Amino acid sequence: MNAAVEPVAPSESKTQIIAIYGKGGIGKSFTLANLSYMMAQQGKRVLLIGCDPKSDTTSLLFGGRSCPTIIETSSRKKAAGESVAIGDVCFKRDGVFAMELGGPEVGRGCGGRGIIHGFELLEKLGFHQWDFDYVLLDFLGDVVCGGFGLPIARDMCQKVIVVGSNDLQSLYVANNVCSAVEYFRKMGGNVGVAGLVVNKDDGTGEAHAFAAAAGIPVLASIPADDDIRRKSANYEIIGKPGGRWASLFEELGMQVATAPPLRPTPLTQDKLLNLFSSQAVGRDVVLDPATIADMCATATIEKPSLEIVYEGV
Repeated sequence: MNAAVEPVAPSESKTQIIAIYGKGGIGKSFTLANLSYMMAQQGKRVLLIGCDPKSDTTSLLFGGRSCPTIIETSSRKKAAGESVAIGDVCFKRDGVFAMELGGPEVGRGCGGRGIIHGFELLEKLGFHQWDFDYVLLDFLGDVVCGGFGLPIARDMCQKVIVVGSNDLQSLYVANNVCSAVEYFRKMGGNVGVAGLVVNKDDGTGEAHAFAAAAGIPVLASIPADDDIRRKSANYEIIGKPGGRWASLFEELGMQVATAPPLRPTPLTQDKLLNLFSSQAVGRDVVLDPATIADMCATATIEKPSLEIVYEGV
């Protein structure tokens, strides 16, 4: 591990609040549904909160069924002059408690503002008095507006876990999350990065190389396996005790619980690109500057500037 990485001071809170970030579609919801299920089966009290406007975090947990989101429920209740109750927005399966913040309809609001509104409502519902061992927050990592950085910026969680794969875009997002953590550390924040979960691992090694370069551990490698893909597509939980993939999620559960929050070392763009072969990222391509003639597709006449220059000024 990178010797420059420093551990972050441990939190005194009994509840571990952990924010999981990653590129959209990388498998955060799959990872979290199975992780939360396994942790609940191990006797932990777990609350899973989806903070993605797509509201798909809990769909795997509930067999493909979507649950009412906090934002839509709040709007409906407000219009009817009623207050929101826990039972309106929080649902259970085999010991896992889960809810979705939701988001605005396309073109009708800011997703980040929706996240902020959702957490404001959670506070009114008594979020800070709830008794859980773990609260897992599922956040998009490739959306950079303020609401999605809320847990890091406001120290709402103790540590961050990033989910990535052996592809440039997901590691670009993971690197951005590390950069955000380091930025807010310099601003006085206390959140650290606990590690990377490699999803759909095909063995090419770029994600492991990124983790080593950034100074964070790999908490688990979930293989690119047809059985996992098929069961996930059918909304089946594979993180069940006694199942084929049980040990994978049992180990991940222990890592998530014990991995300390670290100060990562974000990579420069060039160092990130260097994790990949030139065939993968096109580093052998030369940037050829365009001219005004290229842009107009015709011969152009240079016109004198109309700028007035005052002598002696």
